[in-house]
Amino acid sequence: MAEVDVQVKKWGDSLAVIIPKEIVETEKIHIKDMVHIKIEKETDLSDIFGILRSKLKKTPQQLKNEARKGWN
Repeated sequence: MAEVDVQVKKWGDSLAVIIPKEIVETEKIHIKDMVHIKIEKETDLSDIFGILRSKLKKTPQQLKNEARKGWN
């Protein structure tokens, strides 16, 4: 079993992934062989920070000011 990160590409009206030659050779994959593909989309960090930003009701400056009050 092998794992590899690949980029999805357009192929006609569909999307496709290309299995690198090294994986094909090591796993002895041939035309018409059935393979199992597990899809795990990589997380875009800007999406995560965008979610956090939209949930914060206070600006970073307001949060910093509140934190400073706690130290007085």
